[in-house]
Amino acid sequence: MRRWLTWLTLGGVLALGLAVVRIGRHPGPELLSAGPRLLSNDTAQPVSLYGKRFAPGMQVRLGAPFNRVLPAAVVDAEHAYLRLPASLDLPASQAEGTLTLSLLGAKAQVNIVLINNRHFPELRALALGAAGRTLLAVSTTTDTGYRLLAAGLTPPNSVGLSDGPTAVAALPSPAPEEQFVVVHRYLPEVEIVSEQGPVRHIPGPVGAVGVVADAKGAILYVAEDVHDTVMAIELGTGLVLWRTPVAPNPRELTLVEGLLAVGSLQAGTVQLLRRSDGALLSTVQPGPEVSILGGHTEPFGRRVMGGKAVRGLVFSARLNKLFVASIGPNVGPNPEHMEVSMNGGVGVIDLATLKFERHLGFGAGVPSALALDERRGILYVADVATGVIHVVDAVALASSDAAASHAERWQVPIPPPADFPRVRAEMDFGHSGRAGVELHSGPAALALDSTGARLWVLNRFTGTVVQLDTKGGLLRAPVVTRQQPLVNTLEQWERRQGEILFYADLGRTGMSCDSCHVDGHTEGVLFTKTHPLRIYRSPTLRDARDTPPYFTPMSTLTLADTSKKVGDRNRYHNPDLDPHELAVLTEYTASLTLEPNPWVGMDGAPREDVHLPNGRTANARQGIRVFGGSCAACHPPPVFTTDQDPQTQGRYLRVGTPALLPLRAGMQENQDTGFSTPSLLGGWDIFPMLNSGSAGLRVSTEGTVVLSGRSALEDVLEHYSGPSHGNAQALSSADRANLWAYLLSL
Repeated sequence: MRRWLTWLTLGGVLALGLAVVRIGRHPGPELLSAGPRLLSNDTAQPVSLYGKRFAPGMQVRLGAPFNRVLPAAVVDAEHAYLRLPASLDLPASQAEGTLTLSLLGAKAQVNIVLINNRHFPELRALALGAAGRTLLAVSTTTDTGYRLLAAGLTPPNSVGLSDGPTAVAALPSPAPEEQFVVVHRYLPEVEIVSEQGPVRHIPGPVGAVGVVADAKGAILYVAEDVHDTVMAIELGTGLVLWRTPVAPNPRELTLVEGLLAVGSLQAGTVQLLRRSDGALLSTVQPGPEVSILGGHTEPFGRRVMGGKAVRGLVFSARLNKLFVASIGPNVGPNPEHMEVSMNGGVGVIDLATLKFERHLGFGAGVPSALALDERRGILYVADVATGVIHVVDAVALASSDAAASHAERWQVPIPPPADFPRVRAEMDFGHSGRAGVELHSGPAALALDSTGARLWVLNRFTGTVVQLDTKGGLLRAPVVTRQQPLVNTLEQWERRQGEILFYADLGRTGMSCDSCHVDGHTEGVLFTKTHPLRIYRSPTLRDARDTPPYFTPMSTLTLADTSKKVGDRNRYHNPDLDPHELAVLTEYTASLTLEPNPWVGMDGAPREDVHLPNGRTANARQGIRVFGGSCAACHPPPVFTTDQDPQTQGRYLRVGTPALLPLRAGMQENQDTGFSTPSLLGGWDIFPMLNSGSAGLRVSTEGTVVLSGRSALEDVLEHYSGPSHGNAQALSSADRANLWAYLLSL
């Protein structure tokens, strides 16, 4: 009996041991990929993880040099999410690094490229205090303000700001100290900054990109590009008085008598809101009746199909006009097949008739900012692409075509510091129709004192503020009197050279990478520069390094090949890019990252309560299931395009979406070449969609391209997703809403 019990016990132990071995051999979670594959380290970033057998409690290890362990938010066995901290630092001179991700206890790992924006200052905004004593400039990537005395441009004091400052405005405060208001892309707050630093914070929107204060400093008007709205905020209490949906990617704001003018980057429109309640009163853009004065597009005013990105906006009460800086009215299909519509300059909107009357083209460059001397009738235009300040007679520009054609009086070069390196040999600039060495400066913002005697220019590439003596008005060209460094911009010198070339118009053709891709992003549609000649949307370049080949039909197979082909043509080969220029331009373009997705939760995961732009609430996590059944074959993770992998790149499909916008179709080439599969990453901020731009846009009876809705994603799902394109139209209304919510989270 005892022997039998002994064997029974031994058998049980053996069976238990075999069971433990089987359990131990059972495969654990497996990480297959992660995305986006390219991230910036200037703020906290959501990351999506894709794999097998994910389970709650899963943790992710960050490899050297960070060596951290982070919790993952597991949604199902194949999808998990995390948010990388904002403290992943790299040496200042290192442009990028590799971030290795692995699951705790597992061997498989995936890599993400981390772009070192924490040490790549981007000066974007400048304001002069209400009393004219203090200037404040801000750098978005480094979360830094630079305060300096306007008189004499004393060396600056650095001011630490909240996450992602994008715009600054002076407050007409009666306090002894001048105060400024700063809004932020990544933090939902508005920051009140005194001469000594931040003093107060009030709630604001995520994705804020523009701000202006009323004359009393009691109400702020803030533009944001997550939901594409403008809101009025009571400064004393932080109370939101109203919030109005506007055209995609609003940025430029200016006060008009009783109104607020809002400029759109992606639609090229100017909208007028009533300041008392935010009511949208009018939308204005150039059409076939506009006069184009100067530049090679002058004969094509009757072929204008709309506007391009509003890069500067200012109101003249004296003239009752709005001045609009852009690369020019958007020339559409025409019998001559003229397909280079860039002609940077200043447009005029008459507020009595609400008509876009005329555009004064400079024939070269890309306007980036405006400042108006109302008393003397002088308009200053900063040109980021050629490095000059245009001085324009505002009265002549506003009065008639004949007078406007001679309104430009001076062009003032903004020289880079003498010791600032050049992207080419010094002898290559300033002759044969080329821009001079001043293109290294990159004028990005302007501030003018109340007397009109001094103008300050913020230079993005050299990291300086330049003071101009403007006392001569229109009779004498402004004179550069001082140049004050704010920040060292040479830490990542090769990448900075690439940035200069991305924005530069060396050949003075009016074309640069930035002219079609504002700050590397998208900008509406254009009558294209390639065959077949038809209207295409201008795609984003953010994260483009992962999605070759490029163009439709494919004409370049690598980012370097694209930089060479487009860069040479942009200059009309005057001169061609040399090997060094090609290398640094490609490096810079490859460093353009997507904005961190604001539609996900704090843990980086899709949310269960997404408030859609149409007012519905949907569940993005339920949308994962819907997406996997109808969309994932052509848009697989982690980049959501078959172009993400070499073995599936270059697949051109016909999915039943329109090949072209029906505007003067007989003047477009309508060959059915099929289309590449675009990435869906960052789709929350893409407008319009589809290669033709048909999702979000339509052709009006007046022959212009106008908005058909505010969400291109909604338009795709509701009107362009038939049986050949995912067939989302066959889904239930609830499933379609959940799918939309999930697409917003990518």
